[in-house]
Amino acid sequence: MSGDYPGGLVVFVGAGPGAPDLITLRGARAIAQADIIIWASSLVSPDIVAGHKPGALLVDSASASLEDITPLYERARDEDLLVARVHTGDPAIYGATAEQRDVCRRIGIPFQSIPGVSAFSAAASAAEVEITLPEVAQSLVLTRLEGGRTPMPPRERVREFARHGTTMALYLSAARNRALQEELLAGGYPPETPVIIGHKVSWADEVLLRCRLDELSSTMKDHKFWKHTVILVGPALAEAPVVKRSHLYHPGFRHEYRAAEPDAARALREKGARA
Repeated sequence: MSGDYPGGLVVFVGAGPGAPDLITLRGARAIAQADIIIWASSLVSPDIVAGHKPGALLVDSASASLEDITPLYERARDEDLLVARVHTGDPAIYGATAEQRDVCRRIGIPFQSIPGVSAFSAAASAAEVEITLPEVAQSLVLTRLEGGRTPMPPRERVREFARHGTTMALYLSAARNRALQEELLAGGYPPETPVIIGHKVSWADEVLLRCRLDELSSTMKDHKFWKHTVILVGPALAEAPVVKRSHLYHPGFRHEYRAAEPDAARALREKGARA
C-alpha cells in the first residue's frame, strides 16, 4: 500500500531490530500518519515513533494487557482514527499479533501488517555472514528454547531441530543459556560449532560476540546477557573462507539471463552438478 492511510484502521508495524533507520519506509509513513501510536518502550527505540504528527496519542504498551489496548481499537473504529501498533522486529515473529487480529475482527475494525527487519537478519548482517551456504546449510530454523513461561508444542524441541545441523536462530532463550547450550549439543552440533550472540543488535549499545557452542553459556554469563539477545548457531557461520561457492554466479551455470561458458559448465558437470 502506498500514499495516505485511511482512518478506522489498525496497522501492525514492524519496527525492525532497533536502529531508527532500519524501519521500512512504509512503516515510518504509517507511524507519521497515525492518530494513535501504540508501542512498547521496553523493546522499541523512542526514535522510531519520534516522527509522529502533532496531536497524535502515544501509548506505551510495555505494561499494558490486550484488554487495556482493546478500547483504543474501539475508539479508532468509532472515531475513524488510524492506529499504528508498533512491534519490535517483524510482527509475524513472536509478536502476539494473532490475538490482536482476533480482537479487531470481533469489534469490526480492519487491519493490515507491515513487515520489519528481524533480529536474526540484523545479527547476520552485523556479523557479515550468510546463513545459507551451498552444501553447508540451506535452511534456517527459527525457534526458542522449550520449558519457559510460554509452552511449546510437544514436538518442537531445540535438540530435535538441532539434529538437522543447519543454521538456527534462537529467540527468547538468553536467560536459560546453560539449558540452551546443553540442548544444542544433545541434538548433535559439535562443540566447536560457531555461534554468534547478538545483544541489542543495531542499537547504539549493540554487542556482537563470536564463540564456540561449548562456550555459549559461559560467554553469555560473563556479559550478563539475559534478554534482548538473539543467538545464531551453525556451521555456515564460520569465519573461514567458504568451501563451496554458489552456482548462481558460477560462469558454468546457465540460467534465463546468462549462457554458460562451455569449459566452466563441463567442470561443474564433472563435479556432479547440473550446469
